[in-house]
Amino acid sequence: MSDQKIPDYLAENQDRFLEELKEYLRIPSISTDSERKEDVARCAEWVAEHLKGIGIDDVQIEQTPGHPIVYAEHCKAPGKPTILVYGHYDVQPPDPLELWETPPFEPTVRDGKIFARGATDDKGQLFAHFKGLEAHLKTAGELPVNVKLLIEGEEEVGSPNLTPWVVANKERLACDAVVISDSSMFAPGMPTLTYGLRGLTYFEVTVQGPDHDLHSGLFGGTVPNPINELAKIIAQLHDKDGRVAIPGFYDDVIPLTPDEREQFAKLPFDDEKFRAQTGAPGLCGEVGYTTLERKWARPTLDCNGIWGGFIGEGAKTVLPSTASAKISCRLVPGQDPEKVFDLARDYIEGLAPDTVKLTFLPHHGGDPVLTDRDNDQVRAASRALKKSWGVDPVFTRGGGSIPVVATFANELKSPTILMGLGLDDDRLHSPNEKFNLECFYKGIETSAYLWDEL
Repeated sequence: MSDQKIPDYLAENQDRFLEELKEYLRIPSISTDSERKEDVARCAEWVAEHLKGIGIDDVQIEQTPGHPIVYAEHCKAPGKPTILVYGHYDVQPPDPLELWETPPFEPTVRDGKIFARGATDDKGQLFAHFKGLEAHLKTAGELPVNVKLLIEGEEEVGSPNLTPWVVANKERLACDAVVISDSSMFAPGMPTLTYGLRGLTYFEVTVQGPDHDLHSGLFGGTVPNPINELAKIIAQLHDKDGRVAIPGFYDDVIPLTPDEREQFAKLPFDDEKFRAQTGAPGLCGEVGYTTLERKWARPTLDCNGIWGGFIGEGAKTVLPSTASAKISCRLVPGQDPEKVFDLARDYIEGLAPDTVKLTFLPHHGGDPVLTDRDNDQVRAASRALKKSWGVDPVFTRGGGSIPVVATFANELKSPTILMGLGLDDDRLHSPNEKFNLECFYKGIETSAYLWDEL
């Protein structure tokens, strides 16, 4: 086969690829919204039919207690490596809708970018691999490696049914490496391989005072106000140096190596540009660490939501009976999500006065991950990225979590290639999510080269 066949095929079909991506993005596959259950199922069916259409010969929709998993295999290369591609077809809720410049499920192209919910997280990045596989199947008639695809519909709600499914099917999923594109490049034009991800512990805490709301004039100053007590608790979760104040929180943290800190420092990162990107008046964080170190390799604790009492229009002089907060801890290698939850619960209980009661509701979590940067699969991915982008990739850690990476490491014992195709300013989980078309097309090209390099 001519070396030019695949590049020619990709160039000739760019417009079609974009229109197909738009069709995919129009499906409001919001996994957390029970009213969208049929749309999530419809999206799974769309993915399955599309894989069949590009030439993947064995495609199944696997039912779970929640949303379906799409599983596919194309294993016709005896003696060649087997690669598992993971991604997710579910998306975050689009709220607040009024902040979108164009409707979230009506994909719109402007300024070289496609705007829609799921554009980069993860529909667009995953779709790039569909098209990379298609390029091989349509030009050569076959793939140079064996490929399996595992595409779930519950990533945005913590993948509650994925781990049991993987455990039950790990022989079926046996592979030499896992490829995931659900992260970001370091910067435009800088292809990136991510070798570390933070884990997560997420929980709610509710402070209970009186057993019903009370008149603040008749009872104020005589009974505990749950909002006040919750605010005091939250104020004591960090010390003056930006460190989490929970005793034992850092005990198991694997510190950055001097080599890692040196490599991070060499990356072209500018604090002021980063600050401007966030829209915040200034940056802050744990004393003694750079911004990159803080967001990639140090653990955090954040209050993600807080509520209680009267928040409607006008005034209502009430002492609320309860106040609640949602709290998340981003964890780094060495930390265990369940242990961190236990430490946080014990500490918060110790902060609360005897005049209130506390209840805790744990939500989803995930283990942090470090992967080996020096293996054949990572070197193959590096060659594919360089062939597409023209420069060597950089190695970074990621501040977010992909819980299934730890599952793959524990159950399949296979290395994971984290090859992000998006950018940090793609507004993941926010209004006006987008995917740069250059990243989309280069991602397809990289995927097409990857199968040869592996």
